[in-house]
Amino acid sequence: MPALKPTHYTAEVVWLGAVMDDDRTELKALPRDAVELTFAGIEGAYHAGLTRPSCSRVKSQYPRNTPIKNERQLSIVSQEELDAIAAEMGLETVDPMRLGATMVVRGIRDFSHVPPSSRLQAPSGATVTVDMENRPCLFPALSLKAVHPDEALGFKGAAKGRRGVTAWVAAEGRVAVGDVLTLHIPDQPAWAP
Repeated sequence: MPALKPTHYTAEVVWLGAVMDDDRTELKALPRDAVELTFAGIEGAYHAGLTRPSCSRVKSQYPRNTPIKNERQLSIVSQEELDAIAAEMGLETVDPMRLGATMVVRGIRDFSHVPPSSRLQAPSGATVTVDMENRPCLFPALSLKAVHPDEALGFKGAAKGRRGVTAWVAAEGRVAVGDVLTLHIPDQPAWAP
């Protein structure tokens, strides 16, 4: 029996980008029409690599800077949640470039809470595995401050539960703006300890 099952849920890729340096005060993902996903992520991107140093998100498991598997190669957010963040901040839009996003998708409700280990598969066969919800942090707020000095402080609160997911590449291939991704979810019951 397959461990993952395709769903009827699909998401259109509406924006792609890659952060190419570690300038956290001016966090910017450079927009792209398409990306080639490799097992290490997007070549040359700041978050690329098969491994990464551990950070505060996993401090309960590892001392800081312990080499671990890189499950944060990509940051995927939904257009619907970006619109909700912008509305709560009193803005017309929030530019995904300033969030360090890799991909913006449209069409899956409550995207930040898709089950961990779900897959998003492109027509090319390129597949990404959802690690977990991406928690809001200070760096996007610092970047947003450059264009929205007054509203930027509201980012962290507005983005809670809407920051999208982190993901890693499970199968290599091309993903382009306009592609429709199919959501595959784990075939398991909800955990009830």
